[in-house]
Amino acid sequence: MIVPDISQDAVAVADHYDELDPIYRRVWGEHVHHGLWTTGRETPAQAVEALVDTVGDRLGIRPGQVCVDIGCGYGSTARRLAVTRGVGVIGVTLSAEQARYAAQHPVPGVDIRVRDWLDNGLADASADAAWAIESSEHMVDKSRFFAEAHRVLAPGGRFVICAWLAETDARGWKVRQLLEPICREGRLPSMGTREEYEAMATDAGFEVTGYEDVSRRVARTWPICARRLVKALLVDPEMRRLALRSRNRNSFPGIPRLILAYRTGAMRYGIFTLTKAGENGTQAAPNASAEAD
Repeated sequence: MIVPDISQDAVAVADHYDELDPIYRRVWGEHVHHGLWTTGRETPAQAVEALVDTVGDRLGIRPGQVCVDIGCGYGSTARRLAVTRGVGVIGVTLSAEQARYAAQHPVPGVDIRVRDWLDNGLADASADAAWAIESSEHMVDKSRFFAEAHRVLAPGGRFVICAWLAETDARGWKVRQLLEPICREGRLPSMGTREEYEAMATDAGFEVTGYEDVSRRVARTWPICARRLVKALLVDPEMRRLALRSRNRNSFPGIPRLILAYRTGAMRYGIFTLTKAGENGTQAAPNASAEAD
């Protein structure tokens, strides 16, 4: 597990997203996560929706089911899956600014709450499916992150996680110059490896029924974000002021670092599909999994 040399608690994560809210929406849009390219001809907007649809496919969700979006951001994933799959979604975010934006864009069946997932208040076995798109990295206690998902899911429920992962056995300059600074700059208490995630999932009671490394298909997200950020800083004085004076201004050097981390293999991007045992203790049939991309 890669752990930065400064504390990164839930308060720091909430402050990061609240203060940088205008920049996040300008650079990332409503979906604060990577895009997923298949042909390479997709627009950034199509690519981010492709990632959402991939999550929906792996969950196998059906109309009328109740789902949980862990670290829901502006609620865009919750809204898209609620509309396209006919499900109800409870989303939780640490950021009051993100929840405020979500409240201004309501969709029937979507309920966005300001809560810490590690203290989410949801009842046992109350959800049919759950997903976490690039939010597990912000969890101080990742083992509890998995345990809470297992508790909240009903028997037979599926859990899909899209995660920034450290290269297995990364060491030396990759850790010192890339992974540890990325954790500090991105307010990540830690960054785990595929093997660590799978071990924590299994310890929580899940079966790992699928895994896919899509690093090559998501990596172009960061050059796009870099261009958008430079353009915003050049044309918008308010963006420059925020970038130069904010408490969280040390986040911006992380973009070129992330580009290099993908190119060197120091960082990977994985999609996990997990299943909770059914009423009779049986597990669902495994999904096909793909190895390193």
